[in-house]
Amino acid sequence: MAEDSDKEDRTEAPSGRKLEQAREEGNVPRSRELSTFAVTMGGLVLLMSTGGGVYNTLAEGMKAWFTFDQESLRDPSVMLERMRQTVQDNLLSLAPLLGGLVLIAALTPLLIGGWNFTSKAFSPNFGKMNPFSGIKRLFSVSAAAEGLKAIVKSGLIGGVATLVIWNERMELMGLVSMPLEAGLFKLVSLMEHTFLLVTGGMLLLVLMDVPFQLWQYTKNLRMTKEELKQEYKQQEGSPEVKGRIRQLQREAARRRMMQEIPNANVIVTNPTHYAVAFRYDEAMAAPVLIAKGSLKVAERIIASGKEHRIAIMRAPSFARALYFNVELGDQIPSQLYTAAAQVLAYIHQLKHFEQHGGMAPAFPDQLDVPAELDPESKRQQHTPPKT
Repeated sequence: MAEDSDKEDRTEAPSGRKLEQAREEGNVPRSRELSTFAVTMGGLVLLMSTGGGVYNTLAEGMKAWFTFDQESLRDPSVMLERMRQTVQDNLLSLAPLLGGLVLIAALTPLLIGGWNFTSKAFSPNFGKMNPFSGIKRLFSVSAAAEGLKAIVKSGLIGGVATLVIWNERMELMGLVSMPLEAGLFKLVSLMEHTFLLVTGGMLLLVLMDVPFQLWQYTKNLRMTKEELKQEYKQQEGSPEVKGRIRQLQREAARRRMMQEIPNANVIVTNPTHYAVAFRYDEAMAAPVLIAKGSLKVAERIIASGKEHRIAIMRAPSFARALYFNVELGDQIPSQLYTAAAQVLAYIHQLKHFEQHGGMAPAFPDQLDVPAELDPESKRQQHTPPKT
C-alpha cells in the first residue's frame, strides 16, 4: 500500500539531474523491437544487394575446394593453400554484409536513447536476485506490455507470412516444373520478396513500441514534489545553509570593517541612527569610506572610535548621504568632496586648537550636501505642507 501511494505521489516530470543520474547508472530508453527491425531489415537489404557476389564467391570457392588434380594429390600443401585462399575469399565477400550489420546495430540505439557507456552497469546488483522482486516484475505493467507485444508480434509476423505465401502458392507449385537453375533463382526471388514483406510488417510493431518505451521510461523516473524540493536544495543550497553563510560573511566583513576604524580620520554620525568613518591622506585621489553602520553597528563604530581616540563629528545629512550612497572601500562621490573637505578642515583645526590653543574653530553646521543624496531631505521635499 505504501508503494502504491508513493507511485501516486510521483506526478512530476523527471528533472535534468534525475535523467543524468539514470544515464550514469546505465538506465536509458531502449526498444528491442526497433533494434530487431533495423538489423533484420538492414541485413535483408544488404543481402539482396550483395547476395549475388557472395553466392558467386562461395560457389567458386567450393568448386576450387573440391577440385582435385595431380599436383594437389602429390603435394598436400597445395590443397591447404587452396583451402586458406577459399576461406579468405569467402570472409572478404561476407565483410560488407557483416560490417553493415554491425554498423546498423551500433547506430540504431542513437535513434531514441543514444550511446551510453557506464561501468555501473557491470557492478553486481543482488537486489535483482530477490525472488519476490522477480515475481513482482512478472505481474507489472511492463511485463504485461511485453507479453502483449509477443502476442502481437507472433500474430503479425505469422499473419503476414501466411498471407504472402498464400498469394504466392501458385508460383511455388510451379517451381517443380522449372529447370533446376531457373527454379533455384525463382525460389530465392520469392524468398526475398516474402521476407521483405514479413519484415516490413514489423514496422507497425516498432511504431507502437517506441512511444511506449519512451513513456514507460519517463513514468519510471517521475518524481514527487518533495524530491524536487530536495534536489533543488542540493543543487542550489539549502536556504538555511545559504542564510547562515551570508550571516557569517556579514560578520567577517563587519570584523574587517571594525579593524579599519583605527585608521579613520573622522567618524561622522547622525548622531545615533547612522555612523560612517572615512580616511584620507595626500596619496589618495579622494577620501575612502572604511566603515558604516546603523543602530547597533553604529553604536559599535562610535564606541570603537572613542576607544582609539578618533574624532567624532555630528553631521546628520552628511552621514546619511555617505551611508546610503557609498559602499565600503569606495571613494566618496565628487558631489560630497566639498562637505568632506569642510569636515577634514574642521578636524584639523580642532586638533591644532587642542594641542596649541588659540581660537576655537567654528563648527561647520551647514555642510554642502546635495539634497538628492540625502534621503531625509528628499522625503521632506516630497512631503506636502500641513494646513
